[in-house]
Amino acid sequence: MSSDTENDRIFKALAHHRRRELLDALKDGPQTTGALCDLFGDMDRCTIMLHLKVLEEADLVIAERRGRERWNHLNALPIKRIHDRWISGYAAHAVTILDRLKTDLEV
Repeated sequence: MSSDTENDRIFKALAHHRRRELLDALKDGPQTTGALCDLFGDMDRCTIMLHLKVLEEADLVIAERRGRERWNHLNALPIKRIHDRWISGYAAHAVTILDRLKTDLEV
């Protein structure tokens, strides 16, 4: 699979606010699908499962079966790769421009 296709899946997964909320809920540790359903009472189980599937396809969530429970784990590595590729490079450029502006204003 190409890097562009992987990035497209990650951006698609992150585009929906409810999927971002699900990832936020997993930041402090893995949770069962049932616990996520309790946490997001305004969504039915089927909708949560559909969102989790998109997150899994983007490799942002890793599901683990333990008996009858499905544990959902956050995988932050794809987000870090997006950060390294897109955000850090642009942030460094912005800092350079701000530094240049500060120097110009001080002269």
